[in-house]
Amino acid sequence: MATNRTFTMVKPDAFGAGNAGAILKMIEEAGFKIVALKATKLSSDLAGKFYEVHKERPFYNDLVSYMSSGPIIAAILEKDNAVEDFRKLIGATNPADAAEGTIRKIFAKSIEANAVHGSDSDENAAIEGSFFFSQAERVI
Repeated sequence: MATNRTFTMVKPDAFGAGNAGAILKMIEEAGFKIVALKATKLSSDLAGKFYEVHKERPFYNDLVSYMSSGPIIAAILEKDNAVEDFRKLIGATNPADAAEGTIRKIFAKSIEANAVHGSDSDENAAIEGSFFFSQAERVI
């Protein structure tokens, strides 16, 4: 059974381009409730820990460098079928392959600078949300 929460980050490219507000507006207009939200800047160490699952992949060092290059917005979102519905809203990883009207089609610059992160499973949504937010920082 799908859970009703997922995790997202507005990545440094979208934050730096001034698109964070428009992205959050699209998220809310798609029926997601924001239950935790913060702007922060990841250190290389924190970005490395967050993406540790990719440590052996050839793109890991570039990913860590990129994700620690500027501010991000982290958020926990709530909606029925949250993970699947959010993955549809953000679109394909490669913005060239993303459907019209998706966040990545509208705001992404490249596969790496693809505007937003979205959890790929209920389990990862819980892990990723807990990486950034304590229980006290979440709306119940």
